[in-house]
Amino acid sequence: MSSAAYLPFLIQICLAAAIGGTIIGLSQFLGQRASKNKIKDSAYECGVAAQGVVHSRFSVKFYVTVMLFILFDIEVVFLIPWSFIYREFLANHITILTPMLFFIGVLVLGLFYEVKKGALEWEK
Repeated sequence: MSSAAYLPFLIQICLAAAIGGTIIGLSQFLGQRASKNKIKDSAYECGVAAQGVVHSRFSVKFYVTVMLFILFDIEVVFLIPWSFIYREFLANHITILTPMLFFIGVLVLGLFYEVKKGALEWEK
């Protein structure tokens, strides 16, 4: 293979690095700076000054729920290509249903495990 075959890949890498560097540079140059003016930097909600702690801490349960959502969401995304090529596999007499049912079964078992452990309950 000639090196010309890698030219689009090299252009894409250079373009991605240039866009990333430009965004970071503009953020540093034009971004919000820490100032001594506390009123300017305070939270603002509908014309009423914020009272109490502006940045409250999130519970660990929130992060566990988010991670479980991302986990199951990404695994469901793996089913989309399977649904598009299922007919092609059937036309070529290739069994694909059994591995996918196993995959879905593992997902369901994982979901039952999380429900049993109480990972989806906000209050105990």
